[in-house]
Amino acid sequence: MSEILSAALGYAATGWPVFLLSRSKRPLANCENCPSDPPAHDPQGCRCLTCHGFYAATRDPKTLRRMVARVPGGMLAIRTGSPSGLVVVDVDPAHGGTDSLTQLVRDGLCPPTRWVRTGSGGLHLYYRHPGLHTRVRCSAGQVAPGIDIRADGGYVVAPPSIHPITRRPYQRADTGVSVVEMAPALLDVCQRANRPPAPAPVGLTTTARRGAISNPAALLASLVTTVRRSGPGRRRVTLYGAARGAARIVAAGAITSGDAYAALMEVGLAVGQTEKSARAAITGGFRDEGLAA
Repeated sequence: MSEILSAALGYAATGWPVFLLSRSKRPLANCENCPSDPPAHDPQGCRCLTCHGFYAATRDPKTLRRMVARVPGGMLAIRTGSPSGLVVVDVDPAHGGTDSLTQLVRDGLCPPTRWVRTGSGGLHLYYRHPGLHTRVRCSAGQVAPGIDIRADGGYVVAPPSIHPITRRPYQRADTGVSVVEMAPALLDVCQRANRPPAPAPVGLTTTARRGAISNPAALLASLVTTVRRSGPGRRRVTLYGAARGAARIVAAGAITSGDAYAALMEVGLAVGQTEKSARAAITGGFRDEGLAA
């Protein structure tokens, strides 16, 4: 049994759905026979083995054996959020994450828990998700500099994967510490980072506040569909364009930046973008419209 398969089966036995990435941390491309056009095709219900990124995550041992046989050199990843019951705090020292983590620990936001040393020298802190009744969105640098949150609509690379650049393994670094509950203070910070903008001044009509956007949910869905339908070589630029469109809806006060970011990140991963590439496209689109993602 390979080390990756052994780890995958162990995570699955714990209750964490896992899937495989390519050797470069990029979600595997959909197979040629897999339609990607909604609403005819639901990524969550797709029966193809490795299609749609984290939607392929599973706890089924037989499926995992087939995955590893199909992609023997792939990296292992855990789907975060309510499907696994995990929220992961991703600490990036290169962007100030070490100092930020020190402050979060002092403030009681990051108690001791199971943690992993990443192949790039960062940290992944594993916490229990608050449950199906609470959505914890992924975010990048919104909690603190160098601190990303991997939760609903996201994933993390898992040990014993090898980092594609440093060639160092992801390693569990604690001494048998269990995954502990997400601190209420951390949950509050995550929720505050994605709250709607302040109400418009008294006297401003709903139509004016929303910039005459009568159905913002449908408009966001159309942007997501455009990304999902984009062809190879056009997906990142299409995601960037969709992010600019979504940013305009956010600026009109019709949706929250958190909802827009989550929807765009989810479709970006589903069409095969890496988390880093999708995040750059989305934040770039928001920034170019004068908003922070």
